[in-house]
Amino acid sequence: MKHAIYVGLWLFVCTGSALGQGRQEAGNAKPAASITAATANHQKFEGFFDFYYDSSGKILLEIDKFDEEFLYFSAIAAGAGSAAEKGRATSYIAKFVKVGSKVFLLRPEYNYRAVTDNQDEVKSVETAFAKSIIWAFTPVATEGERVLVDLTPFLIRDSQGIAGSLAGGGRGSAGSAYRVDDGRSAIFMENTKNFPKNSEFEAMVTFVGGASGGGGGFGRGSSLAPDPTAVTLHLHQSFVELPEPGFKMRRFDSRSAFNAFTYMDFAAPMDEPLTKRFIRRHRLQKKDAQAAVSEAIEPIVYYVDRGAPELIKQALIEGGAWWNEAFEAAGFKNAFIVKELPADADPMDIRYNVVNWINRSGSPRAFSYGSSYTDPRTGEIIKGVVTLGADRHRQDYLIAEGLLQPYETGKPVPKKMQEMALARIRQLSAHEIGHTLGFMHNFAASPKGRASVMDYPFPRIELDNDGNINLDSAYGVGIGSWDIRAVIWGYAEFPPGTNEDAELEKIMQETLAQGHQYIPDIGGYTHPVSHQWDDGVDPIAQLQHLLKVRRLVLDRFSEKAIRDGEPMTTIQEVLVPAYLLHRYQIEAVAKSVGGLYFTHAVKGDGQEPTRLVDPDKQWQAFDALMATITPEALALPEALIQKIPPRPTGYPGTIELFSGQTGPTFDPLAAAAAAATETIASLLNAERAARLVEYKARDSKQPGFMAVVDRLLAGTWGTPLVGGYAGAMQSTVNNIVLTHLLMLAADNDASDIVRGQALLKINGLKTQLQAALSSGSDEQKAQAFFAVSQIAKFEKDPDEFQPGNVFTMPPGAPIMPGMDFLRHTHTENCGHFQDW
Repeated sequence: MKHAIYVGLWLFVCTGSALGQGRQEAGNAKPAASITAATANHQKFEGFFDFYYDSSGKILLEIDKFDEEFLYFSAIAAGAGSAAEKGRATSYIAKFVKVGSKVFLLRPEYNYRAVTDNQDEVKSVETAFAKSIIWAFTPVATEGERVLVDLTPFLIRDSQGIAGSLAGGGRGSAGSAYRVDDGRSAIFMENTKNFPKNSEFEAMVTFVGGASGGGGGFGRGSSLAPDPTAVTLHLHQSFVELPEPGFKMRRFDSRSAFNAFTYMDFAAPMDEPLTKRFIRRHRLQKKDAQAAVSEAIEPIVYYVDRGAPELIKQALIEGGAWWNEAFEAAGFKNAFIVKELPADADPMDIRYNVVNWINRSGSPRAFSYGSSYTDPRTGEIIKGVVTLGADRHRQDYLIAEGLLQPYETGKPVPKKMQEMALARIRQLSAHEIGHTLGFMHNFAASPKGRASVMDYPFPRIELDNDGNINLDSAYGVGIGSWDIRAVIWGYAEFPPGTNEDAELEKIMQETLAQGHQYIPDIGGYTHPVSHQWDDGVDPIAQLQHLLKVRRLVLDRFSEKAIRDGEPMTTIQEVLVPAYLLHRYQIEAVAKSVGGLYFTHAVKGDGQEPTRLVDPDKQWQAFDALMATITPEALALPEALIQKIPPRPTGYPGTIELFSGQTGPTFDPLAAAAAAATETIASLLNAERAARLVEYKARDSKQPGFMAVVDRLLAGTWGTPLVGGYAGAMQSTVNNIVLTHLLMLAADNDASDIVRGQALLKINGLKTQLQAALSSGSDEQKAQAFFAVSQIAKFEKDPDEFQPGNVFTMPPGAPIMPGMDFLRHTHTENCGHFQDW
């Protein structure tokens, strides 16, 4: 679900600025006579760059490689929420240089190059763009060409530019500044290690300042740390050896699903683009370049964390190994291997691609990451790193509990829930490893029979003839047909003398002819068949199926959803994912309303670049969405509501539960409001509204925005208000419709035409409501009176309009099969994906 490092399809933000200001150490003090003398009482760590550690907490680095480039990597190893997220990373090429008595860590410019044998042209480009000196060191000791420097200040610094974001994340007053406190910072030796090809350093860095406030999780700034005036993070930095020459770069193709890296080549001929695009991938070469199928000179091997529980570990190995089928189709025999990490191996060693199983405290989100150390010169992936949150299997187990209601006193608990959870772990392992192989998400894969593990899978829930839930096929088994085609395109090796571009285009044309579509995250809220967490060919039919399953589950919901001995109130934990079973299918269906089919077409490839959705299809989608906000769809059985008491001591409320307006008691109307808000907010999305306006202007048969609003109002405010529980839900839905229509009209970022049309419909509704004030029941009059007052409040000053409660669902990613959003950050040399 996430949780992509992502570790997974991709929109990227490239960061290119220097991370820190160098500072000169030790003034003009003369260096010691020798490195041996200066490190006499230090612990030595031999490796890529030898370094020394002493009892005072200093790291002394021995530099024996000057003017030799290496990969510098910096990341947040333990963060502070969204203000400084764990996993945020930056990397680039760096090298040590000597200038007089100083040693500099210099970052050369690799975004601008001259790829040519003409050294004058190369030098011209090099001198045209600035370099960055990241840090300055004064030698502690020298021995011949070797220099010893104190690395400690470099390690204990704000290497990720965190101070500014902490001020905002702490909710402090404007201008609240954070700074590094050296006295409360130290080298974290547990994760400071050395290996033949990489040197790893980690520091506990404490930022002080910010807003004062209470601790214990309740004070101002508590989202950062228990005491927001002292925020301690773990910052990790690495020096990594670059790979040997010989890697063959492959051109980027927007249809391929590979992550791209780019640079500007000022030596490019006039008839070629200045910007060069290539893909990121592992080095893989055949032993026999002429053979159709050959063993690899060096296979790609991934190692699974020994600390994962045995069943989980086996599932991770099995799922990851699915990729070997794709590499065999690309012409490699036994070239992709997944196995347990040897006992004497360290996952931080750059020589090992690893799948880490990480236990976290606090949040049950259990995000997953797929990241790569990548050579920025060529795009070669040096090391793949998968990080899986250790609660992922428990999340699917929770979903299965709600669907199956398995806990009957005196009867054994069926293994179906465990089987479903392990099936998801296999798929998750394949997914995240796929990111580290260079692949982005393909959210258009599900209509073609689970064609890609790089899609976000929704569990397939089937009903037998007796109406019982069947989860035997909840998740797919094996690699997808799209994944095989993607690996063939990206990793197939061609015999010497082959026209590689022609062969790649031939592979791509075969892929397109098989009916494959590739739409990554850019599909967003627009493409009718590009969805996260959906299943099946037809989104509308799938929503109707899920509503049927959901209704069946809710009508049967009882204490059988919780274990014996659990407080009855914990029914809520299992109820949330069951009640919101359809939440992401709502999003999928909404994309047909004002949606646009599109492809990443290339000139002459035969694909249709764009196509409007048929009007009848849009209205079918609209009707399916309206079925999700009826009282019948939103209602919970009275018997179930009566089984949910307030939370007892020891079981506090959490963000995983529905919020409410009834104090400590369970609020079924708030639950209904949260579910209905997803539908209504989707229909009244500002970008969707703008597309509806545009498409109507271009084609009169298209629905248009006003027609959609007319039908929405007719199905809510235009329907006579009934009494009782159903009437209260109906009134709740009506108010949500009005709130979001007013919000749209007040949205300065929305199209002026959209805002004008929204205002017109609000005015029409106002007239209708004013007429209702003099007739009907007290409940009807109260509803109309409140709505008129809200409209008057809006009319007084639209820019200052603040709606009442805007209901939201509990977070979906990844505890419920779904996700709130997918965030992908990309640094120049480290592809980082976070899957929720």
